[in-house]
Amino acid sequence: MRTMRFGIFVVVAALILVLALFAGPRMINPFSMSGTEREILFAIRLPRVVVAMLMGMALGASGAILQGVLRNPLADPYILGISSGASLAAALGLMSGFYFFGSLSVPVTAFIGAVLVSLLVGAFGMKRGGLWPERLLLAGIGLNFLFSAMLMLLMSVSSDDGLRRVVLWMFGDLSMADWTLIPSASIFVLAGLAIALWRSKALNALILGDEFAYSLGFAVQRERLIMFAAMALMTSASVSLGGTIGFIGLLMPHIARFLLGADSRVLIPASAVAGGAFLCLADLIGRSLMPPLELPSGTVTAIIGAPYFLYLLRRKDVLSV
Repeated sequence: MRTMRFGIFVVVAALILVLALFAGPRMINPFSMSGTEREILFAIRLPRVVVAMLMGMALGASGAILQGVLRNPLADPYILGISSGASLAAALGLMSGFYFFGSLSVPVTAFIGAVLVSLLVGAFGMKRGGLWPERLLLAGIGLNFLFSAMLMLLMSVSSDDGLRRVVLWMFGDLSMADWTLIPSASIFVLAGLAIALWRSKALNALILGDEFAYSLGFAVQRERLIMFAAMALMTSASVSLGGTIGFIGLLMPHIARFLLGADSRVLIPASAVAGGAFLCLADLIGRSLMPPLELPSGTVTAIIGAPYFLYLLRRKDVLSV
């Protein structure tokens, strides 16, 4: 039954991907495309859908990992300050005139900032040679507030028009998606996902408690560090692709857990598939609702995700990890 449900997950995600490709402000008939429509499909929509899938997969899987590592059902990849650190790095890069990477300057500086913040959070979360969930969570919350305040200060005293791009990017703007960043970002996302699936049995043990994991022969601190590294890789790559998208990392693991159970060997890939499909759908809504204007995908995910998450909170099993 669980295999059948996971198969349905994949089929629904594939259908949403196809819908996002051919639907929108301008419908495209896949069986009768003009030259202009073919150009729109392969140069604009396809890279945008691929970026949305990669980001959603990274955030969904990262949320499942983090909720298990921290044993906190309300944990989210962005709660550790990775997004605010990446946004601050991107803003600083724009204000300082850092255009060494040309059009890739914002994504590259954001990725560097996300990686540095991940290392900083990991350093603060270390104690007696290992990562401790409470220290990790508190360090992430503290750094998140610090970097967000620094970013707001920077934006309030700056008259740089380039910061408008950072503001849009902070809310998950996929309108600038192209093929340039996809190869490198997909390597990080798939590598993090592979590591997480490789250690999914250890994550199951960690969820049940450190003593239980020790009794099964797992090195708790090493496993926690590996899972944190996988989460940081995927989240950093996601932020660099299209900015910050809320609620996917928080909501998708709960939906997957409710439908498929709490086994991390199934939960992680299911959360990834659900996250990718959800972000593709949100992006489709954002660019189709008020053409030619586009709503940032992060805004759409929050508008859809927040009420549904409040609905899920009324179910008794939502807060079980």
